[in-house]
Amino acid sequence: MGKKDKPKKISAKKERYMKFRKEKPTMLTMSPPELTDEQIRERRQDEQKIGEFWRSYRRPPQRFVSERKARSKR
Repeated sequence: MGKKDKPKKISAKKERYMKFRKEKPTMLTMSPPELTDEQIRERRQDEQKIGEFWRSYRRPPQRFVSERKARSKR
């Protein structure tokens, strides 16, 4: 004996709130704004400054290790 094909029952709650569901767009097309020559130059300079900063930046040593030792000795 095989299964009979019954239409799938939709719950009343789902049916009631179906109208609030919105279809979301599948493709989102975004393009960056057109920049003037001056803005492009500024952006390039900013990127260079940031790059130079990260090349020369030395992080200070973490202090929590010595603080933890000091706390344990109290």
